[in-house]
Amino acid sequence: MIIALSGSAPPAEQIRDQIRGLVASGRLAGDERLPSVRQLAKDLGVAPGTVAKAYKTLEAEGYLVTRTGGGTRISRSAATTPRSVLEAARQLVDTSTRAGTSLADTIRILRAIWPQQEVQSETPETFNAR
Repeated sequence: MIIALSGSAPPAEQIRDQIRGLVASGRLAGDERLPSVRQLAKDLGVAPGTVAKAYKTLEAEGYLVTRTGGGTRISRSAATTPRSVLEAARQLVDTSTRAGTSLADTIRILRAIWPQQEVQSETPETFNAR
């Protein structure tokens, strides 16, 4: 599992978003064990409370399951993104990169062409969770 902290978002938020992305992309599968809070905190150079906060939120959202003595694992019911959507997203990344379009501009384009009724109901938190 690769998580990298960068940018201005709080570290706990970055950890949550990246784990959600790894689950959605299929890179983390159901029942896969995550590093302990202490280990991930050490690896990322953050306080254990930061990782614990991210894990607790992800558990409340249904992405993680924590068992005493069994560690923290990806929930078996955590939804993954359909393969066709992942392939289209990878193609969009390749095309955008070749064209020199930034991630921020690519996201703006997606928001502009997304069905309006859904975009209007999105909050930054729900859109970032995807």
